[in-house]
Amino acid sequence: MTAPQDKPNDGGVPVPVTPAGASSGAPAEHPPSSPAGRGMFGNQGSGDVSGYGGLVRQRRPIEAASRPFGGYFDEVYDALEEAYPGFADAIEKVVVDRGELTLHVRPERIAEVCQVMRDDLALRFELCSSVSGVDYLGADERRLHVVYHLTSMTYRRRVRLEAAVPVEDPHLPSVTAVYPTADWQEREAYDMFGIVFDGHPSLTRILMPDDWEGHPQRKDYPLGGVPVEYKGAEIPPPDRRRSYQ
Repeated sequence: MTAPQDKPNDGGVPVPVTPAGASSGAPAEHPPSSPAGRGMFGNQGSGDVSGYGGLVRQRRPIEAASRPFGGYFDEVYDALEEAYPGFADAIEKVVVDRGELTLHVRPERIAEVCQVMRDDLALRFELCSSVSGVDYLGADERRLHVVYHLTSMTYRRRVRLEAAVPVEDPHLPSVTAVYPTADWQEREAYDMFGIVFDGHPSLTRILMPDDWEGHPQRKDYPLGGVPVEYKGAEIPPPDRRRSYQ
């Protein structure tokens, strides 16, 4: 699509002018006002023909599961309840969704639960393959969630643990003493989401510079960016691009 043009200049090259209907502001400039779940990157009313601007995702409520959970899930639940005296206080809810068992754990108890999951002979979840952050902006008051994927090499089983913390106080214990594989994964979650893992041996940024302000994967973080030159043209960063009307 060619931009509207004015008369050619002395060199015979058309001079682009600002098209009618262009907006000087872009959605990325105001992320906090963009409701989660609508459009892409908070896009609202731009008329983007790709369809992303009008995209509305219906949030499917994830409800707590009830017994029986099915498969080996009941065995894992029963074994943890028997091995961990603080089970009733530590487990907020159990969710079975898309063939996965998720135990929602109080954040202050996550390291204790991981210790039992690893060491109990009936559980034997020896491997923590992933620690990742999620931002549920607009959907949960404790919007920052940490998800742990555990694998039992002994019994060939998998389970998810999930802990939620508020953005005002995003602290929970580190599990690196239980699962050394969580070391760099917790650093990434700290860098990208600002989640603080208390007791981590060296909680530093892993992707962004040490003096970087903010956490880029939070949903209220502005897109920002730097201009890019390509074939003689300058592509502005996302937060300075116009919105098509």
